[in-house]
Amino acid sequence: MLTGLSAPALALLLVAGIVLDLLLGEARRWHPLVGFGRLAGWLERRLNRANARFGRGAAAWMLAVLPLSAVSWLMLEPAGLWLHAVLLYLCIGLRSLRDHTLPIYTALREGDLARARMLTARIVSRDTADAGEGDLAKASAESLLENGNDAVFGTLFWFAVAGGPGAVLFRLANTLDAMWGYRNERYTLFGRCAARADDLLNYLPARLTALSYVLLAGTERSRAWRCWRTQAPAWSSPNAGPVMASGAGALGISLGGAAIYDGEVEHRPPLGAGPAAAPADILRAWRLVLRTTLLWAGAVCAAALLLSIGGAHA
Repeated sequence: MLTGLSAPALALLLVAGIVLDLLLGEARRWHPLVGFGRLAGWLERRLNRANARFGRGAAAWMLAVLPLSAVSWLMLEPAGLWLHAVLLYLCIGLRSLRDHTLPIYTALREGDLARARMLTARIVSRDTADAGEGDLAKASAESLLENGNDAVFGTLFWFAVAGGPGAVLFRLANTLDAMWGYRNERYTLFGRCAARADDLLNYLPARLTALSYVLLAGTERSRAWRCWRTQAPAWSSPNAGPVMASGAGALGISLGGAAIYDGEVEHRPPLGAGPAAAPADILRAWRLVLRTTLLWAGAVCAAALLLSIGGAHA
């Protein structure tokens, strides 16, 4: 481990960060990731000029990510071990996923389609103005499965590797991918470093997340595994594909397919197996993400216990 922490301390701090997030939710004011987003926007406006190339985007990525990651590391010694838990709390987004998606489920259950469209538009980039109940349920379930990896499991993975600074590094890189990692005229070259960095940092967490979804699929593990292995390669994102395919297979629903972006219908590869997503599947997707979080926390604690027992007998 790169943290210098003992295994029991790391496990305790990881659990503490998760508990803080579930109890407090994301900071309402002065959230560090919001401030980072403003910094990233300022850098992009100044460096992404006409004919900007990969090098400018790489320089912007390093200027945005590396100094803040280094500062979080340097703060550990004077602040103490509990800063690890605080940094994890500021980076993880488990409670935020619940708070942004379950109101969509509630609105659909109450038949308030207008409110459901408005709430869904806050979490996805596709057009929702004319979306029906099934479209909104599909968008929300997809967002939960994919962002479960980005906002929760990738963060936990890098926390386990490098403590609070690892979580900070991952979330900053993931935020830049969300802001710059588009394949369009403005970002194709400038944002390529951000996209590739996120792909690299997310490679192992995404596959561990997909495996976790398979393990939690109960009697449908073979279906979740089959969806992962056969459907993920067709998805444009190398990390979202495994996560969403295995998650949809675990839930026994069909995701992917047609979606409207900027007024145009985009036909995406199918994910999962079974009926189209329904409002109740938003709640089921959230529960799968929550159960996976508990699985990961339990695995870290069990590993810490085994290492402690092994060290005591060494």
